[in-house]
Amino acid sequence: MTIAKLSPLAVLLLSACAVPHSPPAVAPVAPATLGLTGPATPAIADRWWTGFGDAQLDRLVTDATAGNPTLAAALARVAQAQAVLAGRDAANGPDLTLDGSAQVARLSGRYTIPPPFAGSVRFVGQAQANLNWNLDLFGRQKAAIEGARASTQAAALDLAAARLAIAGSVVQTYIDLARAETEAGIARRTIETRQDSLRLVNIRIRNRLASNLQATAAQTLLAQAQTALVRAEGTRALATNALAALAGRGPEYAAAIRPATLNVDAALPLPAQVPADLLARRPDIAAGLARIDAAAAGRQVARRAFYPNVNLAALAGFQAVGLGNLFSLDAGTAGAGPAIHLPLFDNGRLKADLAGATAALDLATADYNDRVVGAVREAADAIAMIGNLAQQRARTAEVVRGFGETNRLNAIRVASGLDSKLDLVDNDVRLLDAELAQANLAAEAARQRVALVLALGGGFIPQEPRR
Repeated sequence: MTIAKLSPLAVLLLSACAVPHSPPAVAPVAPATLGLTGPATPAIADRWWTGFGDAQLDRLVTDATAGNPTLAAALARVAQAQAVLAGRDAANGPDLTLDGSAQVARLSGRYTIPPPFAGSVRFVGQAQANLNWNLDLFGRQKAAIEGARASTQAAALDLAAARLAIAGSVVQTYIDLARAETEAGIARRTIETRQDSLRLVNIRIRNRLASNLQATAAQTLLAQAQTALVRAEGTRALATNALAALAGRGPEYAAAIRPATLNVDAALPLPAQVPADLLARRPDIAAGLARIDAAAAGRQVARRAFYPNVNLAALAGFQAVGLGNLFSLDAGTAGAGPAIHLPLFDNGRLKADLAGATAALDLATADYNDRVVGAVREAADAIAMIGNLAQQRARTAEVVRGFGETNRLNAIRVASGLDSKLDLVDNDVRLLDAELAQANLAAEAARQRVALVLALGGGFIPQEPRR
């Protein structure tokens, strides 16, 4: 059958349903292109931070994941997405309303109303039930529901990602707290040693066995250790304040934080290379995929807006002039039938909506790709740093042992009068710096293990594969 033989209505329908070609320009990155070839990620416990063996840390994480404002916002976004989904589901079924009106009005004497009502003042009333049902023949409403469901899933995954990020921030900040306390302990021990040295120098000066220059050197070493202590105490104060803020609390909460007892060398089940299932284990990556699904569904809504919209409408009720006539059987009215809405000319609005929906899909895909590349880099960086820090710690331990032994031998020589305290200043300074560096590397190694846990998605378990 040729177009010429089609009825004018059919030609109109066909022309109205023509959808412009507007394909997406961005495709999701393929995992194979990222070199994800390692073994699967080892199992990570949901409460992985308990591996550090510090009950106070466990309490801080619990408080933060219950009272953090960021988490409250994520929960609100989940509730908002669920409400949108409920609204989309509700719009897919029949809609029943009841309308009523009553008024005293003068009826026109020059219109369609016959005598004796024409030109008189009468009561006019109406009571009517209305049924409207969008049949969704072309799936536009179904696509809207799928988009809302994907958005709800994305919001729930954002919540999981927020919980993981908050837990990670608490643990890493707590490691900073432990680092500051360790540095403070080193500084206090050094202060005690250098106070003893200063007392010894003063005794030697009184016995004319040392000069004031040696006393100045001893005082300088003592001041250096005291400066390290003040710096460590300031760092601890900042860490406690940060922990209080993560829990959504104030200074009184920070003041109640006791010294940390965590084992910074606690082992976590972590891989030696970027695992092949990295992308499936991260809640933020899963949320990105869900947003691609939501955007794709939104594009389908925009495409199907070009098709006719068919509704089934029905009404039943009473209409009458005169209060006594309103509920008489003769005042009854009823009707039912289909209604069709067909876009013919909209000055390009539907095309613009489709182009915008396609751009939104491209944006969601580009954001996902960016997140994927970032996730791979985060995991690779953490793995590389863990190995590098292990080597640095081994070398630094050797340095600390060397300076410590040199200090011990030098102390014997000073006590025997074979050396001046002034000659030992350089080694003393380097020993303290090396011990502080050793503590810093131990804490940084723990932070990097936590960073790798976060890069691998923590204890997140995917619910089901993406269709």
